[in-house]
Amino acid sequence: MLLLSEKEIKSIYTMESAIKDLENALVHNLEGKIRNPHRTVLDFPERQASALYMPSAMPPIGKTAVKVVTIFPENPEIGKKTTQGVILLSDTETGEHLACMNASYLTRLRTGAVSGIATKHLAKKSASSVAVIGCGAMAEEQLNAVLEVREIEEIFLYNRTAAKANEFAEKFHEFKGEMTIMENADEAVSRTDIVICSTRSEKPVFSGKALRPGTHINGVGSYLPHMQEVDTDTLLRSSKIVVDTTEGVKDEAGDFIIPAAEDIWSFSDLHGEIGQLSAGMIAGRENDEEITFFKSVGIAYFDLAAAAAVYEKAVLEGIGTKVDL
Repeated sequence: MLLLSEKEIKSIYTMESAIKDLENALVHNLEGKIRNPHRTVLDFPERQASALYMPSAMPPIGKTAVKVVTIFPENPEIGKKTTQGVILLSDTETGEHLACMNASYLTRLRTGAVSGIATKHLAKKSASSVAVIGCGAMAEEQLNAVLEVREIEEIFLYNRTAAKANEFAEKFHEFKGEMTIMENADEAVSRTDIVICSTRSEKPVFSGKALRPGTHINGVGSYLPHMQEVDTDTLLRSSKIVVDTTEGVKDEAGDFIIPAAEDIWSFSDLHGEIGQLSAGMIAGRENDEEITFFKSVGIAYFDLAAAAAVYEKAVLEGIGTKVDL
């Protein structure tokens, strides 16, 4: 078995590659060639924490995987990471366990890649500014994905604690455009073409009324029914709402579940899924005035697609540690 660390994965796998690999996986899924049972979530209320177990199989590439991710928000107080994860990759022909790799970075990368695909189809071609609402680790790859598919000249950062926004800005010190740390989320979204929202908030973090015409939003933070980082005004103002999977958001996305339960909004208002968008089965952006929204709660085969590609590249380049179990 091959063991791969986060550092090793970062050294061989790029956002550009992840976007291409996820686009291929979306095709396989549309063709009905992927097995993806619903994930299991175990909650630990005493720690406001969760453990997620996500299996999937992709026979066209001969791989199956299970990802285990734990999310413990109180961990930074004891010097540990909030999110920790591993992926076990296996062969569908022999059952051999091929690799065990760090999943935290891959999760952020594949989530960013899917948002990058959505941004390609839903953001204005002329989009040149992006607002980052919530400056945690997940937001890094979200921003990298946007930078991969659009020519961005200006970035606005907002975080509940300004110090974290400053730390985030340091990670993008090579960005050639203008970067501004904002004191107000509504002001940030009112000045931008693309909004990245990746928080664990249980109530909306910006007002949909602040969005200007032509804005595209990627929402990836709220992933449980009681979480709602995007408000109903945003949904009602969006002419196209695209999701990673309809089944997933119906079960897990509080952004939709809460207003649907209040009869303010309906799941019938969804435009479609990211696979349909990528394949041209549903329309992307049709003019520069419409507001669009992509919502992702995550699905296991995204991880499998990225992990399989990482494994193949690691073997080719001799990266990783071989162990006998």
